[in-house]
Amino acid sequence: MTAAPAEQTWTPAQPDQRRWVALAFIAIAQLMIALDATIVSIALPSAQAGLGASDGDRQWVVTAYTLAFGGLLLLGGRIADYLGRKRAFVIGLAGFALASLAGGAAPNFVALVAARAAQGAFAALLAPTALALLATSFTQARERATAFAVYGSIAGSGAAIGMLLGGALTQYLSWRWCLYVNLPIAVVAAIGGWIVLHASSNRDRPSLDVPGVVLAGAGLVSLVYGTTEAVRTGWSSATVITLVAASAVLLVLFVLREARTASPLLPLRIVTDRNRGGAYLAVGLALAGMFGAYLFLTYDFQVVLRYTPLQAGLAFLPITVASQAGSWLIARRLMPLVQPRALMAPGALVAAAGLVLLTQLHAGSSFVSIVLPAELLLGLGLSTAMVPAFSVATHGVDPREAGVASATVNAAQQIGASLGVAVLNTIAATATAAYVGPRTDAVLHGFAQATAWGAAIMVLSAMAAALLITARPSARP
Repeated sequence: MTAAPAEQTWTPAQPDQRRWVALAFIAIAQLMIALDATIVSIALPSAQAGLGASDGDRQWVVTAYTLAFGGLLLLGGRIADYLGRKRAFVIGLAGFALASLAGGAAPNFVALVAARAAQGAFAALLAPTALALLATSFTQARERATAFAVYGSIAGSGAAIGMLLGGALTQYLSWRWCLYVNLPIAVVAAIGGWIVLHASSNRDRPSLDVPGVVLAGAGLVSLVYGTTEAVRTGWSSATVITLVAASAVLLVLFVLREARTASPLLPLRIVTDRNRGGAYLAVGLALAGMFGAYLFLTYDFQVVLRYTPLQAGLAFLPITVASQAGSWLIARRLMPLVQPRALMAPGALVAAAGLVLLTQLHAGSSFVSIVLPAELLLGLGLSTAMVPAFSVATHGVDPREAGVASATVNAAQQIGASLGVAVLNTIAATATAAYVGPRTDAVLHGFAQATAWGAAIMVLSAMAAALLITARPSARP
């Protein structure tokens, strides 16, 4: 990968003085997306019982959201560039709120799945728009560090907060409130965004590459669905092999299309730039490795330790606290002063150390002795790595292409998470089946093996950051 010499960093002549107020509403929108990744998962058993869904069908509540979100991200980023980011931001929030209302009021399981797919579609518009707004609004070194610290702390802790909030709402109100809770969040963010966000110009807006949309959407959906099915049916099933092979063919055709068309959906210079390409790879690998921890801890809290949904959510809280510390005390202060890889590589290694610590869990382990320090290492390390990664992934991009650049790093997150769940779950299941001993010990052994592999993947993320990212610090001490 080589840097494109024609690209230059875009710096606005007169920064919008309302950008800090706008940051608050962008952060609220990002929090809603981050919460939704896990808040519904912890309520899934209650939703299944309430709507009479079968065990085989319940996965579609999560899968429908994931497929729509992952498959439409590049299109969502391009639509944001086409419509203007302010308009796309408000449309994304309004659509997400209506889909959440429909899901909360769902009379049957099919309606719930349809609402979750609609949520994913509007999240695919909203997520890259929010990140693009940050990338184009904050260009000075220290301001950019602060803005991305806000974004990174939310991205890093949103999943844990979602588990806590989802557990509380499910236990004390109803699973439906895990969807209704998005309404006030979306309304506040939409009204605030409409008032304070600066409307981007529609001049020279890109045309829409329809064949690219079809190839990218179908390829990403096939990949995400194939890895999701691998969790349920195994990698050797005909369905998984067909979906993954189809994804490979479609994505190769997409790259060939983008290399030849005059108005590509994803200009290849965005991903072939050494720094941005390295950031995308590091983010995808980090998310894949991180799901080793979530797989392990979710089982340990609710099955081994027999925590209630609320207690399980509270048990994830140390990750949130550590994420805030990593984002604000380390990444925000050091980003203007050191190379991004000097934060990303050590951060990923600290997170890997947390995963290694989790492999020592057994049936008699206490929360304080192993889980707490592991969670602190995970939160601190991952946030320290992700804040500069998000900044590098969107730096130096023409503002007219900021949406699709932001969509690409979001797609890396989504694909990494999907592949991580599928691969690590397969490792866990295989190791569990081969273990001779009590069932609980066998399952813990399986998840320990999966978490060890998660740590190895996290080390690969550190290596990608150290070897590929050569960007210099954005300011001098």
